[in-house]
Amino acid sequence: MRFYLILLFLIAPLFVLAQGGTVTGKVARMDTHGALANASIFLSNSSYGTSANNDGTFTLSGIKPGQYQLVVTMVGFEDFNQTIMVGKEPIKINAELLPRVTALHEVVISTPENWKRNYEMFVKEFIGTSDNAKKCKVLNPHAVSLIYRKSKETLEGWSDDFIEIENKALGYKVKVLLKEFACDNLNEVISWEAKLVFEELKGSASQKKIWEAKRNDIYYGSSQHFFRSLQNAKLSEDGFVVMILQRQPNRNRPAQDLIMRKITQYEKIGNIDSANRWKRLYNLKKYDENLIRRPLKETDFASTTDQPGIFAMQFPQYLYVIYTKKLETVDFKDVYRPLDMTNYETSIINLYKPYALFDQNGSIITPGATMIEGTWSKNKLAELLPLDYAPGDMVLTEK
Repeated sequence: MRFYLILLFLIAPLFVLAQGGTVTGKVARMDTHGALANASIFLSNSSYGTSANNDGTFTLSGIKPGQYQLVVTMVGFEDFNQTIMVGKEPIKINAELLPRVTALHEVVISTPENWKRNYEMFVKEFIGTSDNAKKCKVLNPHAVSLIYRKSKETLEGWSDDFIEIENKALGYKVKVLLKEFACDNLNEVISWEAKLVFEELKGSASQKKIWEAKRNDIYYGSSQHFFRSLQNAKLSEDGFVVMILQRQPNRNRPAQDLIMRKITQYEKIGNIDSANRWKRLYNLKKYDENLIRRPLKETDFASTTDQPGIFAMQFPQYLYVIYTKKLETVDFKDVYRPLDMTNYETSIINLYKPYALFDQNGSIITPGATMIEGTWSKNKLAELLPLDYAPGDMVLTEK
């Protein structure tokens, strides 16, 4: 089974600091200043959302402290985005939306067969193929626009309105404003930028108990769990072991995109021997690696910042994160593991900028700063929890 690397891009506008659990405001047109009723207002990647009243006013209350991106959206208008830090004091937002006058994306003309093929690829790489993904249903599939660029072997996607996904594995309806999606088959990288809001599905008491158990199981050992443990200096207590991984490209292995192009080229013309030769090169390890087997302390690679609730991490090479309370069930070909090391869940964080910021909810907030390999990369939208999720006492165990 092959898992692609995952790149998650989040938009981080200027910070607005406050200390309360309530956000109020008004939504209006920027040109006429007239109120916009029924505009959608939500804190991205959370379960906090509402609609504007007839006079454009809105209230979000009971918000867990932390940093969020407030999004105001309405068909026919550009989105309004503002990052807020929720604490004790209420926040007031005046959101003025600019009418959308030009299309942001090219018009896509596709045959039904091509659309079906592209859509199936999108669902596989965005929602996933896990048992949880099998319990997900896209309620409005044509809300997503898709185009496959054959020369780049890349599927691109976006939406101008919410894609609504019912996740009966976790008990959420997830509404997704998909700004960008790309599945790069040459380099085996998936990247996406989206704004999401979670809504609880209705269910019986017994059903809700099952959902909560499944949510807890996903949470423990996740990146969200890791970053919350990191800021609270509880890595060891919570079962995480962190080391530095040193890595250099394997000189005997050509570049990934070249290998994929050659395989496609020779298979297309029926030159099986040459195709097989490049497939053998594909199976070579990508890197020469060495794990420095000295567990790091939190202060070795993370620190506070002058912004309340915002933390920074900085490290050389790659961060190797082991979660010792779960065994890995997938064979990740490109994740280095010493032969004498127990097969615990393992993820690798690649740092592409001098440092990466993360917030107290457990989310990376520096755009394009990291790429994830290993255990965390196999979790797609079907395993996504809202930023404000807090685990209960139950943990699901497989029988």
